[in-house]
Amino acid sequence: MIIIEGETTDVGEIVMIPEVGTDNDMIPIITELSSNYPNPFNPETTISFSIAQTSPFVNLEIINVKGQKVKQLVNEQLPAGKHIAVWNGKDDNDKQVASGIYFYKLKAGNYEQTKKMILIK
Repeated sequence: MIIIEGETTDVGEIVMIPEVGTDNDMIPIITELSSNYPNPFNPETTISFSIAQTSPFVNLEIINVKGQKVKQLVNEQLPAGKHIAVWNGKDDNDKQVASGIYFYKLKAGNYEQTKKMILIK
């Protein structure tokens, strides 16, 4: 979900917004997955990523150490720009996950990147 600057919404654990700043109109040169913040985290963490060009398919998901999908954060077309997703430590069934190591994986066009994060209770 994209939120227009100044608009507010409550969609639970996921909020997608373009980053606001003096260079807001600039399109990123590369697609990139940034480190989540904070890490380790409790109760939620913010995942930032940039999309260099509008992609017909952007997928951001949380994966456990067994390689199983825990939560689908993004699965939609997104415009080029900077985006933020917030994960509250719950799975696709809205149940709190256990403390431990998790991975977040971004796929956008030909780009694919995975990073590690730690949930501490």
